[in-house]
Amino acid sequence: MLVYLEDKSTFNEDILGNTIEEKILSLVEEKLGHSVAKNEVRSWKNSLGYMDRVLNDSVIPDDAGVAIEYNIPQTSKRIDFIITGRTANDLSTAVIIELKQWEQIELTNKDAIVSTYVGGGIREVPHPSYQAWTYAALLKDFNEEARADDVSLHPCAYLHNCDVEDVVRHSFYKDHLNNAPAFLKSDALKLREFIAKHVKSGDSGQLMYRLRDGKISPSKNLADKLESLIQGNKEFLMIDDQKLVYETAMDLANKTEAAKQVLIVEGGPGTGKSVVAVNLLVDLIRDKKNTKYVTKNAAPRDVYESKLTKSMKKSEISNLFTGSGSFTQTPMNTFDALVVDEAHRLNAKSGMMQNLGENQIKEIINASGLSVFFIDEDQRIHFKDIGTINEIRKWATDHNAEITELKLASQFRCNGSNGYLAWVDNTLQIHQTANETLSDINYDFLVCDTPNDLRDMIVEKNQANNKARMVAGYCWEWAGKRDKTVEDVVIAKYSFSAKWNLSDDGGLWIVKPDSVQEVGCIHTCQGLELDYIGVLFGPDLIVRNGEVLTDGTKRARTDASVRGLKSLMKSNPEEAKEKADMIIKNTYRTLMTRGQKGCYVFSTDPETNEYLKYSIGSD
Repeated sequence: MLVYLEDKSTFNEDILGNTIEEKILSLVEEKLGHSVAKNEVRSWKNSLGYMDRVLNDSVIPDDAGVAIEYNIPQTSKRIDFIITGRTANDLSTAVIIELKQWEQIELTNKDAIVSTYVGGGIREVPHPSYQAWTYAALLKDFNEEARADDVSLHPCAYLHNCDVEDVVRHSFYKDHLNNAPAFLKSDALKLREFIAKHVKSGDSGQLMYRLRDGKISPSKNLADKLESLIQGNKEFLMIDDQKLVYETAMDLANKTEAAKQVLIVEGGPGTGKSVVAVNLLVDLIRDKKNTKYVTKNAAPRDVYESKLTKSMKKSEISNLFTGSGSFTQTPMNTFDALVVDEAHRLNAKSGMMQNLGENQIKEIINASGLSVFFIDEDQRIHFKDIGTINEIRKWATDHNAEITELKLASQFRCNGSNGYLAWVDNTLQIHQTANETLSDINYDFLVCDTPNDLRDMIVEKNQANNKARMVAGYCWEWAGKRDKTVEDVVIAKYSFSAKWNLSDDGGLWIVKPDSVQEVGCIHTCQGLELDYIGVLFGPDLIVRNGEVLTDGTKRARTDASVRGLKSLMKSNPEEAKEKADMIIKNTYRTLMTRGQKGCYVFSTDPETNEYLKYSIGSD
C-alpha cells in the first residue's frame, strides 16, 4: 500500500500550498480505511517541511519520485519517505529515509537501542539507523522487485531537530550507521549530497509503481526456518518493538545475580512472539546460558522437534523444548533463563491427572534466574488457563523478582493488517474497535456459502506449499478417535463430512501432507501459523439480532476446554457463563488469526453466516 506518490516538483507545490498534511491524511483515510492521531498529522507537516528544504536544489531532479507512507508488504510497518530515480549507470534507485522529530537522545548498553522522549515519556526505542536499515531489508525480503538486479536501495535517517552527535553517532552504533547513515539538525546539506549521489536523474516515481505492483515473496514460516535458526543463521529480522524485547531480555539475563528477573511481553497474534522467543533460546544458549523454551501446548513443540530430527539427536532436542509442567520439583535457579511462549495457556496444576505442583507460573519463576513470559490474554481457551499478566506479577513479587513489562505491536501475520485483527475483535464482540468492516483492508477474507466451498478453497490453496488447513470449534464428538471408519464433523444439510485430525498424528497434524482433508481444532494449531486457514463455526457461537451469543453446552463432550462448566453453572452460573463466553470467543479469534495470507469461514447457523457477511461490508 502506498499513500502518497508525486514527483519532487508537485511535492514542493503541496508544501508551498500548506496542504501536504491534509492531502496525506485524506489519502490515509481513503487507502487505509482509518484516520490517525493529531500528533502524527503535525509530524507530517513539520518533518516534510524539512525534507522540502533538503530537496530544494537543482542537484536533485524535479522529476525524482517522492513517496510518503509506503506500507512494507506483509507487515504493519510504513516507510516515512522515499526518493526514487536513476543512478549514473541508469539503474533504478531509492533513498529510504526514516524521519525523527526527536530533540534529545541518550545512549544505552543494548545493541541498536537508544533512549528518547516519545509517546509521552522517556522510552527505549531502536536507533533510527537500525530502523531504516531493517525497513529496507524487509522491503527486499518481501518484494521481489526490490531484489531485482537493476534496483538499489539506500537507507538513512534524518533527525532534523537533534544535535546530540556524540550519542547518535557513538561508536557503539557503528555497524548500524555503516548500514544506514544518520543525519542530524545541522546535516541538511550532507543529506542533500547523499540523495544526489544516489539519484542522478528522475523517474517520476516509476520505481515506486514497480514496488507497489511487484510480486510479493512467500512468507517465512518459523517452523520451516527453525533448523537454520538453531544453527545460528539470522532468518528473521527483528524490528522496532521486537528488537527492544530481544535486547532487553538479553540484558536481563546478565542481571540475575543481583535479583531474579521477570520479563512480561504482551503481544497479539502475528506480532512475532514465537520468533523472538526462539531467537532468545538460540542466543542465550550461545552465550552459555542454561536455557529452555517452554510451552504448555504440545503442538508447537511437536512441530519444532520434527523439523530438527534430521540434524539433532532426540536428547539434544529435549534439552531445548519442554512442557510447562516440567518444573514442579525443580530446585530454585536451576536454569539461567526460561523462555515461556503462549504463557496465557499456563495452568495451576501439572501432570496428566492435574495432581502435581502448585502453580506453573510460580514454579517457572522459582526454577530460573530469568523468566520471559510471552502472553496474549485473549488467547486463553481453556477453563484451566490461568496465564494472566496479574498472575505473573503476583508470583514475581512473591519471589522478590524485578519485573519488566513490554509490548509487541508490529504485525507480521494476516498480511500485516492490524485492521483485520481489530475487525475480528469487533465482530466477535471481544473488544469494541473502530474497525466495523473489512473495507480497504488488504487480507483475503471470505464467508463461504457452504462448508464444501470452504473445503474446496482450502484444498486448492494447499496445493502451493502444504500450508492451508481446515479447523473448527470443538462442537462435534471425536468418535473417529476409536473407530477410524467414522466421520466426525458432519453437517448433514450440505452433505459435508470430515474427520477430526487423526490421533496418530498428534501435534504434527498441521504439517502432515494428507491432513488437508481433516479438520483440526484449537489444540492442534494454537501457537502455529499457516498461509490460509478455513474456520468452521459450530453452534457454540451464534448471532441473534446482531448480538454474539455463546453456549458452552454446545461443545462436544470430548472437549476438555470447558470441562467443569456444568458444576460451575450450579454453584455460580454468572461466572460460568462469563468464563465460557471468554473461552469460546477467544477460540474463534485464535482460529481466525492463524492465516498469514487469508481466512475463509462458514457458520452452521444461517443468521451467523449472514452476520459475518454483513460485517465484512459485502452487499
